[in-house]
Amino acid sequence: ARASQQQDMPHASFLRNHGKTSRTPRRPFEKQRLDIEMKLIGEFGLKNKREVWRTQLTLARIRKAARQLLTLDEKEPKRLFEGGALLRRLTRLGVLDETKGQLDYVLALKPADFLERRLQTQVFKLGLAKSIHHARVLIRQRHIRVGKQIVNIPSFMVRTDSQKHIDFSITSPYGGGRPGRNKRKAIKDKGGGGGGGDDEEDME
Repeated sequence: ARASQQQDMPHASFLRNHGKTSRTPRRPFEKQRLDIEMKLIGEFGLKNKREVWRTQLTLARIRKAARQLLTLDEKEPKRLFEGGALLRRLTRLGVLDETKGQLDYVLALKPADFLERRLQTQVFKLGLAKSIHHARVLIRQRHIRVGKQIVNIPSFMVRTDSQKHIDFSITSPYGGGRPGRNKRKAIKDKGGGGGGGDDEEDME
């Protein structure tokens, strides 16, 4: 009896959440879409197309929720509660402006609005990096912190209240920490003299 019960029980992998984080396009070789995707990858320094598709799926789910809420009456409790929560969440992320506090504005959002709030984009716009690609390298090499926390995920979504707390980490050579490997080597070779510029070092 115990053996039959074990056979009936689903495998542990079956119980895991396998929700999709991105969705591949239906028409893989549509020129207009390919051009738009390449423009986004170049503008925001993305690693691959999946990062674009992931943002598009997130936006599609948000817009779907907004469309469903718009079909309800304005005084419907579900629309007031869930609609207000959705708008607050998007405003907190900085995707929606505070003046655009209506669900209609959610339908007008574009993937670029979300990509604009990535940590990689914010680091570049704050002038901490020379280029959008340099910003990605700095984040991956743990030179950037948000508040007191080091963040090494370029796609980290920056909230409006966290934006002013983006800076170099305390342990980073850029933030007054220990010099990088090449700088230490140069100082040692020169017998304690000044080394090369920070920009061309291989930081640790």
